[in-house]
Amino acid sequence: MSSVRFETVQAGNLRVHVCSTDKFKTNSISALIQQSLTEESVTFHALLPAVLQRGTKSSPSTLELKRKLDDLYGATLFGDVFKRGERHILQLGLEIPNEEYLSETESLLERGAAFLGEVLTTPVIEGEAFRESYVKAEKKNLKQKIESLLDDKIRYAAQRCVAEMCKGEPFSLFNHGRLDDLEQIDAGNLYTYYRELIQTRPIDLYFVGNLSVDRVLRLVEQFFPTEGRERKDVPHAAVEHQVDQIKDVVDHLDVKQGKLNVGARTQLSIRDEDYVPLMMYNGILGGFPHSKLFINVREKASLAYYAASRLESHKGLLTVQSGIEIQNYRKAVDIIQEQFELMSNGEISESEMEQTRAMMVNQLRERQDRAYDLIDSHYHGILSGIERPLDVMIRDVKKVTKEDVKRVAQNIQIDTIYFLRDKKEGAKDGKN
Repeated sequence: MSSVRFETVQAGNLRVHVCSTDKFKTNSISALIQQSLTEESVTFHALLPAVLQRGTKSSPSTLELKRKLDDLYGATLFGDVFKRGERHILQLGLEIPNEEYLSETESLLERGAAFLGEVLTTPVIEGEAFRESYVKAEKKNLKQKIESLLDDKIRYAAQRCVAEMCKGEPFSLFNHGRLDDLEQIDAGNLYTYYRELIQTRPIDLYFVGNLSVDRVLRLVEQFFPTEGRERKDVPHAAVEHQVDQIKDVVDHLDVKQGKLNVGARTQLSIRDEDYVPLMMYNGILGGFPHSKLFINVREKASLAYYAASRLESHKGLLTVQSGIEIQNYRKAVDIIQEQFELMSNGEISESEMEQTRAMMVNQLRERQDRAYDLIDSHYHGILSGIERPLDVMIRDVKKVTKEDVKRVAQNIQIDTIYFLRDKKEGAKDGKN
């Protein structure tokens, strides 16, 4: 099966990745900036994309910025931060219509690149600071975003499990930052942080659509100035972590349904040869409706409203999420642990192997049909230093054997069992 591919070129001290394809009706441009995940920078980094989207030197107000997007035939501007291992990634992106489908004579791609270049490099400043009103407003929005985590108990439990499992490690930090930091951030020190970031950290620019590498390079040279000092690489996260004793952690909140999360160390990351077997392991354990967790915890034992697992591929973590009746805590823990043991013993049916293989191949094929999935998949390779094109991953998934999965399973160790329950104490066999 053929696959769309990226061509990577250097433009000054920026890396530029171009996927030339006519399969989309839009062109996508994305800038991704790496930062080390640290207590000192996490909240600055989380706040920055929202402030940058408030305006540019030529469109300094929110209304002018909206008009600019309307002039670009309803282009979509977006920005956010996310974690990849112990890297904190800031993303700014723009999606614009493919000019081939318009009667537009002026280059829409050129205007879009110019606009995103402005958002990234010429924000609204007053002296040596961002516009104060913008920073104040976005600090308020970020405060609400951090506080809203507590309202989403599934997300809250997932973050708390990771925070406890990785206590003392950068990965424990919440990607949207910390409430206690907000008071110390102002328009001046945020602008100082931005200037240092833009000059010294790795920046990757992605272009996906009906465009050529030569054309993209001309746009980058024109609209994305590459001034700055040498860009410092951000180190890979430590993955190997032997577990001496399983941590049991319980939180009490005003909830009716318990959230039982389990965190495990896989000792592997996306950089390892066994990464694709690890993906298969996760799929068989809890990635799909036919997986062991779903069938045995939810369907057969009727202990969970949901039960699933997911991988963090750069830090080498596997987490299980489930929603249970509080009194079913011990039974649910026992059955979840039993599924890990079955995997370690190689007790995997041919049906589980083949269903998982088919589902994974389908998922990977679907990623080829969305521009931002293509970007995300390729960027995993940039961060890891190991390129894994989607069509190659599909080929490798088809080759994984039961013995490969068992080999991976035997190194996986449960690290933390986290339970979010009500404020009552000792309800039947619910964990206190």
